[in-house]
Amino acid sequence: MPLSEDEQRILAEIERNLHESDPRLAREVSETTVYRHALGSMRWSLLWIVLGLLAMIATLQVHYLLAFVGFLVMMAAAIGFERNFRLMGKAGINQFTRAFRAANPTQADQDSDRADEPDVD
Repeated sequence: MPLSEDEQRILAEIERNLHESDPRLAREVSETTVYRHALGSMRWSLLWIVLGLLAMIATLQVHYLLAFVGFLVMMAAAIGFERNFRLMGKAGINQFTRAFRAANPTQADQDSDRADEPDVD
């Protein structure tokens, strides 16, 4: 249901007051998305997966139980990554790819150029 003109005027006034009173907060609110937390958690999970893999490889010659701890770290991080991936859902992934393409216009141009080229077998 769209907002009435009176509601839109009130909302615009609230936004203007927010920008005047605390511009830093207004900028953070406008830049924050619903999916930002899940994406940040996915990044940390990827880091822990890599660290768990390195720990597993490094400690495999020392003792197999230490390597197993590295494996458990990898598994926990992978479960966290999967959980946050599901939280993002298709809409969040699409929003992330649109933002990535907007931030990297040359990459988007290269992708569109590849789509225009015919497949040569």
